[in-house]
Amino acid sequence: MPRLILFLLGTVLIGQPTFAQSSASLTVATYNLRYNNKGDGINAWPNRKENVKALIAFHEFDLFGTQEGLRDQLNDIAELKEYSFLGAGRDDGKEAGEHSAIFYRKDRFRVLTSGNFWLSETPDKPGKGWDATCCNRICSWAKFRDTKTQKDFFFFSVHFDHQGIEARRQSGKLMVEKIKEIAKNEPVILTGDFNSTPETEQILTIQTLLRDTHAATATPPYGPEGTFNSFKFDAPMDKRIDYIFVSKQFDVLKYGVLTDAKEQRYPSDHQPVLVKLMLN
Repeated sequence: MPRLILFLLGTVLIGQPTFAQSSASLTVATYNLRYNNKGDGINAWPNRKENVKALIAFHEFDLFGTQEGLRDQLNDIAELKEYSFLGAGRDDGKEAGEHSAIFYRKDRFRVLTSGNFWLSETPDKPGKGWDATCCNRICSWAKFRDTKTQKDFFFFSVHFDHQGIEARRQSGKLMVEKIKEIAKNEPVILTGDFNSTPETEQILTIQTLLRDTHAATATPPYGPEGTFNSFKFDAPMDKRIDYIFVSKQFDVLKYGVLTDAKEQRYPSDHQPVLVKLMLN
């Protein structure tokens, strides 16, 4: 009799339809990698790339936006076989120059569409914007499907100018315009180095559309307030310039600024910001 009961129970379970999980958390990060500059000496990329990869793997990022990474640096991170990345170089829209790339777990997320635009008066082609004098600035974006939940969302990664005051102000307005144009009313995650503190006009402009996860987290923010360390282990880190913003469809479960270091050296001159999200 027991065997018959087990057989019947197994038949019932096998016959049940399978469904995607209706909810699953996302571990999302933003990370300015610091470009591969030989002048950084002991902090040059070849001396720290394994620490960057180890940090990403240990904290089990699901998706993360990067800034400043050159193509070789992105290829190094992609040696973590669970990840793929997308994004274009800011200088030619292909591979030249720094990227604002997006990494994602390729076994969980499917790219539905993607693109890039520049932070300038002519966002469809490479170029400097407004009073920027140093560099082209690019935003890369993608629409993903989470194969665990079958839910779709948009992800943007961007790096604002570090010198042009008007360029940063106008970039905030452009980001709001482009997100509305590209994502419409669908869920959005925006990550980046905005070179701007929370009270600036550009950050407040973005918050007319998206929520700052630092303020929206259900649990108190973890780690230091600031996100820039200049490769100094005793840096005060009191200036927050790296952000993760989300649309109203996301619950923010946790927010933290990671301070992982090895032998009193940080893996980058920026701290990664990590959040745990739930898409409703």
